[in-house]
Amino acid sequence: MAKTGQTGGLDVLIDAARRAADKGLRPVETWNPPDCGDIDMRIAVDGTWYYQRTPIGRPALVKLFASVLVREGERYCLVTPVEKCGITVDDVPFLAVEMEISTDANGQVLRFRTNVDDWVICGRDNPLRFDPQEGTGGLKPYLFVRRGLWARATRALFHDLVALGEERDMNGRTMFGIASGGEFFVMAAADELRIET
Repeated sequence: MAKTGQTGGLDVLIDAARRAADKGLRPVETWNPPDCGDIDMRIAVDGTWYYQRTPIGRPALVKLFASVLVREGERYCLVTPVEKCGITVDDVPFLAVEMEISTDANGQVLRFRTNVDDWVICGRDNPLRFDPQEGTGGLKPYLFVRRGLWARATRALFHDLVALGEERDMNGRTMFGIASGGEFFVMAAADELRIET
């Protein structure tokens, strides 16, 4: 992979992201920096971030990068006011690692914490999806986080979701799924359900 352009590489990315905002998500939608190509950064299936094949061991640095991560089509990019750099993502960039359950006027509400400590309320704007798992017939659960970015639920969370699941009649067919925030997210047809992770 190419290194970032003439602006100085990773240190410039870090500095620019830190200066762009004191904390939280950066306003990447308002920035239009030059595209400096791809850098040797990768997010593995287990959520580990690597730079030049070495794990990034500082959680604060991973959170900083996550705050400026966007998806443009099939490409993932770190965006700062001074440059945009492509990175590799093996599956999705985040993991959903914790879940809280509450209720409101619409019923059950699920709130998830990601591996970079973002909290996401599952509902219309942040849906769950369940993709087929190749070769097993099982399912992989994902939660929409933001900016085209998804989190994959850990195996333990997936089992918790299954335990919370319910059957509903939809267009004459019984479907198994999860309710949250007034929405119902279909996992599978009840008569075809096979849970494997």
